[in-house]
Amino acid sequence: MRSAAQSVPTRFPIFPLEGVLLLPGGNLPLNIFEPRYLAMVRDAMRTHRVIGMIQPTEPERPGHRRGIYRTGCLGAITRFAETEDGRFLITLTGLCRFTVVEELTVTTPYRQVEADFERWLGDLAPVEPPADARPRLLAATRAYFRRRGIETAWEAVSGAPLAALVTSLAMLCPFAPTEKQALLEAPSLEDQAELLITLMNMDARADRANAPQVRH
Repeated sequence: MRSAAQSVPTRFPIFPLEGVLLLPGGNLPLNIFEPRYLAMVRDAMRTHRVIGMIQPTEPERPGHRRGIYRTGCLGAITRFAETEDGRFLITLTGLCRFTVVEELTVTTPYRQVEADFERWLGDLAPVEPPADARPRLLAATRAYFRRRGIETAWEAVSGAPLAALVTSLAMLCPFAPTEKQALLEAPSLEDQAELLITLMNMDARADRANAPQVRH
């Protein structure tokens, strides 16, 4: 695992984006149109073809550089296309989570960090969640999707490998940014599965608590 980690650069650009989650093994499509991030993708394509996805810790304000969480996920550019109007359509595939050591002083219009992967080496050889998590996760997901009005092909969902299902649900479900960050920082796929079930069940309890009370 360490040899695989050593092949990944420890200095790379970051894309701070609130409410967007990339996990190891997941695929994240992005529509790039801001000039600073167009430059970031161009430079990444010329070098290691990697970008770190990370969430900001505060709202955006004019002229203010937002703080960022210390944990993000490094992604490889596995799909790249340029549109006629100059946008980049890319897909990032999650490689490994990282811890920010420091943000670098750079002349590029985009931000860059020095990162450490030591805490997250397990991402390079993930352990499948226990099989008994599947029925509980599927039941929670079905109820959550029904409440949220999310339509999906249930045959494909129920037949997906459990690890891929956990990653996809964590990335795609409309959780709050802090909940997304909690999923990112959960140590293992098993922990992520349990947190997913908890978040979905909390959503159900919140719905019941907010439901109008019938008085007689």
